[in-house]
Amino acid sequence: MKVLIVDDELISRAKLGKIVSSMGHSTIVACDGKEALSLWIQHRPDIVITDLVMPEMTGMELVKEIKRLQGSKYCYVIMITSHSETQDLVTGMEAGADDFIAKPFIKEELTVRIKAGERIINFESRDIVIFSMACLAEARDTDTGNHLERIRYYSKILAENIAEVDNLEQLTPIFIDNIFLTCPLHDIGKIGIPDFVLLKPGRLDDKEYKIMQKHTSIGFEALTTAIDKYPNAEYLKMSAEIAFCHHEKYDGSGYPRGIKGEEIPLSARIVALADVYDALVSKRVYKSAMPHDTARSIIISESGKHFDPIVVNAFLRCEQQFMEIMERYAIQ
Repeated sequence: MKVLIVDDELISRAKLGKIVSSMGHSTIVACDGKEALSLWIQHRPDIVITDLVMPEMTGMELVKEIKRLQGSKYCYVIMITSHSETQDLVTGMEAGADDFIAKPFIKEELTVRIKAGERIINFESRDIVIFSMACLAEARDTDTGNHLERIRYYSKILAENIAEVDNLEQLTPIFIDNIFLTCPLHDIGKIGIPDFVLLKPGRLDDKEYKIMQKHTSIGFEALTTAIDKYPNAEYLKMSAEIAFCHHEKYDGSGYPRGIKGEEIPLSARIVALADVYDALVSKRVYKSAMPHDTARSIIISESGKHFDPIVVNAFLRCEQQFMEIMERYAIQ
């Protein structure tokens, strides 16, 4: 990563540069806020480590400008203070600083804070890439509206509710973060479905439906290729299992493999209900939107058949939140 170091003291700049370089990052150095802003615009570094009190432009003013200009590429800012006055910390956070470190700092403390910044940046970049990929598939489907936003919030709420009530071991905070992040990729395989099927203004016939079913395998194959390149990326593994299995049914009557019960990954069981609920209450060219109560009755009737009863029970416990999400992200 590129790290911009900003400090008007030569010794401090040298010390910071040595620590950052030892972590394998490239460094850009500025001696005041004005020079730093010019270098930031030119190089767009991932992390900025800046002193608070400097000539020309203060660290606070620099942070405000960076946050105003950063756009979709997130920049993580660590502010250095000569003391830990509460008001400085509050003002810095309001300006957009992500973290603080007080002088004199030690290498170990700064290293930990930089690594925290790396994790945040990686998550931000990953989220942008994943959602962009999902939007690519969604852009070809004229009926989806804000479907991606709704389904990710439905899925997160279901996962949180199940974690709280049913205490399933695999429902960790990381699992919940990953399902929110990756479930928009559930239909990524639709990129490979021909337009005459995907864009048909009406119900599909049997032959067309068979073609449409292939989107689960297409999505799985595409995401598996990414997993081969990044084998430790758990979020990619979850995105692949959701893409492959979100049309499986609890009783084994789904596709593409006809697996059942807990053979279906929990992430896919959760997204399956979120996806169906959204389809039921959304208008399509071939159908009107159902009222929530009608969709609710259908989901209850499919408990143990289409849907995992645990997920259905979670839906019933948080259905008010579902309605609020539907209203908040209504099709424009």
